[in-house]
Amino acid sequence: MPSAQTAPPPMLATLGDVPTGSGWAFEWKWDGQRAIAVVRSGECRLFSRNGNEATNSFPELAEVLSGALRGREGIVDGEVVALDEKGRPSFSRPQRGMHVQRPTAQLRAAAPVSFFAFDVLEVDGQSTTGLPCLERRAMLTDLVTPGPRVQVPPHQTDVDGRKMLDLAREHGLEGVVAKRVDSTYRPGRRSPAWVKTPLRNNTEAIVIGWVDGTGTARDGVGSLLLGTYDDDHRLVYIGHVGTGFTTAGRRALRQQLARIERPTRHPTRSTCRASTEPH
Repeated sequence: MPSAQTAPPPMLATLGDVPTGSGWAFEWKWDGQRAIAVVRSGECRLFSRNGNEATNSFPELAEVLSGALRGREGIVDGEVVALDEKGRPSFSRPQRGMHVQRPTAQLRAAAPVSFFAFDVLEVDGQSTTGLPCLERRAMLTDLVTPGPRVQVPPHQTDVDGRKMLDLAREHGLEGVVAKRVDSTYRPGRRSPAWVKTPLRNNTEAIVIGWVDGTGTARDGVGSLLLGTYDDDHRLVYIGHVGTGFTTAGRRALRQQLARIERPTRHPTRSTCRASTEPH
């Protein structure tokens, strides 16, 4: 297991049709940001999927996660999720990315987030990665006390995965993740023992800007800002997309966008919620 300064990379699911048959546990797929919480000596540190520290991006979650373990220690895998009034993941609300360092109280109030825990890699100094999925789930439930900002969403066994997917569609959720009940946790590996089946909604959007990348992507686009016209013919921000690009593709895209960049920004920066000035 890692030192207090690092976190193991999360296990990843393969993309595929929802599995059928026995031996699977089903969970909802959440529209959020993957995060690993490392809780030691009463303090919690959050790390992104890529191993970057995100504690300063979600300080309120770090605080409540420390309390949720009631003095115990552990490494918990989960998702940072913004919810709407009905308790569903919402990307129409202002989003807080892990690139936003030390968010203001105003932003924290405008874009509240919760931590949804769904796996555990270590409990009180003992690795749990070699244990089967259902046993880890039981240990997670015992370790983490749910609260307003921390949840341990239920999983379902002995159900038809297709019915789970229908329920996800009915309730406006992103999809379903299926896990073999006997699967071990393999940090940093994409495994067929975990299968994600998203419900995809297609929409047309306008690229209204971009945010510069960081790290290996610092010379390219970090994410594209997307907009669409509302009923009053106003161009409104609807979200951003920052995955699916190669490093070379990010650089090429930035060069293309820079050639057609205009000084007028629509919508305003306050709507886009970026830590650096959007283009």
